This record gives sequence, structure tokens and C-alpha cells, in this order.
Amino acid sequence: MKKRVGVLALQGDFEAHEKALARAGAEPVEVRTAEDLHSVDGLVIPGGESTTMLKLLDVTGMIEPLREFGGAKPIFGTCAGAILVAKHVTNPVQDSLGLMDIEVQRNGYGRQLNSRIVNLTPSMEGGNLEAVFIRAPIIRHVGPDAKVLASYNGDPVLVEQGRHLVATFHPELSDDTRVHELFLDKIGT
Repeated sequence: MKKRVGVLALQGDFEAHEKALARAGAEPVEVRTAEDLHSVDGLVIPGGESTTMLKLLDVTGMIEPLREFGGAKPIFGTCAGAILVAKHVTNPVQDSLGLMDIEVQRNGYGRQLNSRIVNLTPSMEGGNLEAVFIRAPIIRHVGPDAKVLASYNGDPVLVEQGRHLVATFHPELSDDTRVHELFLDKIGT
């Protein structure tokens, strides 16, 4: 039986995550309401614009339901999603779900013009990992319970803590499904 993985579908490139999850063997489900969370085993919070996402989460009444969901089930945040999952956010300071003991600096690599594609050497099997950075945040601090799985220029870019996972890049824009598979492994059977 396929794992049902929600993709927060309020803003951002949620469709690319749906396709990546399907390629990795999951059943993707678009999540737009707190009620939708009841039908999924894990949740991906995609990239997009974190302040816009926060406003939409506030308007839809989803902030507390997402925190509760993250207290029981895995969440995978990419780019803006990593910002939302972090405990601390800077540049500027903003609210977040506080699910992982990391500090994230918004737009840490610069503007859209500073976007790039690089090859990472992660601690997972399979060799190099293509990483697409688009106005990406930088993880400035990783708490003692979090584990860095890949770095770029000395900064953590793929981090796990317990059931949760964040990437400051966009693994959904690569043909490589290893990061999504790693997240699926965190979801109980």
C-alpha cells in the first residue's frame, strides 16, 4: 500500500513535489485545509514565499493544526518550507512552526539572479546529489538533536531531526528521488 503524503497546496510549486512523490512511490494528496491533514501520513511544505505562506496559513486557520500534525507525523520542508519548519528565522525575523532546532536566514544566497544548480556530496548512498537553489535560505545554526546530511560551501542544506526533514534547495526539480525517498522512510508503515 502506498503512503499517502500531503503536499501543502496554498502557494509555491506544490505540483513538482506531487510528481516527485509519485516517482518515489507515494500517493500525493493536495492539502489546503486543516481537515485535509487527517487523511495523510506525512506532509511536504514546498518552496514559495514564506511570508505569503504564513499569511495564508493564518487566514485558513492552519498554523496550530500544522504544529499539532508535526508533533505526531513527519514534515518535509523545502526552501520556504524549511523556513516555516525552523525554530528561528532571520532576515527579517518572522514566525514559524518551530518544529526543528535550526535557525534559518531567509534569502541567504541572495536574489533570484544568484540562483544556481550544484552537485552535493550527501551522507546518503548513491553519489552526488543535484541541488537547485532558488533565492534559497541558509541554515545558520543546527541544534544538537538535528543531523546535517549535506552541506554547500560549509552551510547545512539538508538536515533531519527525528521525524522531520528540511532542504534549503529544491529536490523536486531534479530527476533524483533520493531525498523524497528519505522522507518516505520517515513515515511509519
